[in-house]
Amino acid sequence: MIICGVELTGSDAVVCLLELDRGQFSLPESKIRKLTLNKNHTREDLKQFQSDFADMLARNEVSCVAIKERMTKGKFAGGSSSFKLEAAIQLIADVQLEVKLIPTSLAKSTLSANPLPIAFTETGLKAFQEAAFITAYVGHMAK
Repeated sequence: MIICGVELTGSDAVVCLLELDRGQFSLPESKIRKLTLNKNHTREDLKQFQSDFADMLARNEVSCVAIKERMTKGKFAGGSSSFKLEAAIQLIADVQLEVKLIPTSLAKSTLSANPLPIAFTETGLKAFQEAAFITAYVGHMAK
């Protein structure tokens, strides 16, 4: 099963694919590291983002998307653009796709009980993908 971990920052959706097969994790090849919403945020821009995201999921046979949850209030609250991106992902019209939000508290407790089997620096991913990688890992372990 392949999970796409997502961290939403501003107008970007940073992604990381993580597969769990018979107890072994692997990182499927993907040239896409992030998808960006056009700055205008028009209806057409959102539809294009959603289409591009859905295409990436289909090409990689992703069955679940795990999104790092953002706070709605306070100093570290997510911006309006990131919530638009979240809605666009959640509304992808694929009945087989599961989309779940991963709260920080769940990530912390899951990582405490099940530490990462490999150091992030050894994955070969870009540094900005770390939160998406952890979110994908927690998505697998929280099942």
